Amino acid sequence: MQHIDLICSGQEVLKQFVTSPIEIHYQGEAVTKRVVVTDHAFKNLKHEEAMAHDLGVTLSVFQCTDELETATAVRGADVVVTNFAPITRSVLSILAKNATVIRYGIGYDNVDVASATEFGITVANVPDYGVETVANHAAACVLSLTRRLSTYTSLIRSNGWAKPGDVGDLPALSSLTVGFVGFGRIAQALHQRLRMFGFSFVAYDPVTPPTVQNAPDVKSVSLDELARLSNIVSLHAPSNELTKGMIGREFLALVPTGALIINTARGALIDTDALIVSLEEGRVGGAALDVTEPEPLQLHSRLREMPNVILTPHAAFYDDMSIDRLQLMASQEAARALRGEALRSPVNRPTIIQAED
Repeated sequence: MQHIDLICSGQEVLKQFVTSPIEIHYQGEAVTKRVVVTDHAFKNLKHEEAMAHDLGVTLSVFQCTDELETATAVRGADVVVTNFAPITRSVLSILAKNATVIRYGIGYDNVDVASATEFGITVANVPDYGVETVANHAAACVLSLTRRLSTYTSLIRSNGWAKPGDVGDLPALSSLTVGFVGFGRIAQALHQRLRMFGFSFVAYDPVTPPTVQNAPDVKSVSLDELARLSNIVSLHAPSNELTKGMIGREFLALVPTGALIINTARGALIDTDALIVSLEEGRVGGAALDVTEPEPLQLHSRLREMPNVILTPHAAFYDDMSIDRLQLMASQEAARALRGEALRSPVNRPTIIQAED
């Protein structure tokens, strides 16, 4: 694994665009702490670099993709900031005592939280950096699918032109019901965007049902009821043992003919094979998938050829403002961890392991 060392001192500002594994030492103070970025897809790391400079710590930047690379990168680290690298039990076992792992984003299914808790390692996420951006993306998917925009485009490209009715039935938006699987921050923001179009709404959220009840035009229902009632199913649940494959053959058999599936949450929520069958049979009328299982989608997947399927590359969170906010908030959380302050968004509460004398 390639490794580059850069030495910076005083108020020098590192302006190099970080694209390969890089280690930055800020001299002038004894370097006692180490922050590792395991992987990222950002244009720059200005907030992370500023944090390391201000606190006089070492910042090491990698592009890890597997467990071995990640373990090699993070050995002895006090703070690990990660995107998709696997933070497994083995990786966690070689961090510094009382270390902190921070996930760039909302989900943290690439982190073994149970093992982290056992080892005295705190895990944190950034749950609210891109709520508006993801909700905007999901709303665009809903409107594009309901108005058959990609199907019209495909017909015009292949046939030269199309008649408005060539896409089949095109119901009024006010006649459709949107079902939210999960009704947290993003689903609530999406609801606010869609309500002006006249949709009806239902939601399934066993974790936060009072949240559903606080929206008077959103009816709280069971998952099976949601399937039966929803012309549009929008997924906003975390990925875990209870939710994996929840949108599978049984669920899809219940939805109204022509129902649409929107997934801006986690690919594992959908049984991909079952979705493909439902699309080919016409039970499901279309899908917008920002996330898939597996990810990236296989090159031979039939989803790639379907004109009623919108595919985006796990990009619902992405715009210039949300990315800058994500990096800033992750860097601020890292600074709190290094200073021994309470974290803003911990997802576990480990027992602190006392350092040896």
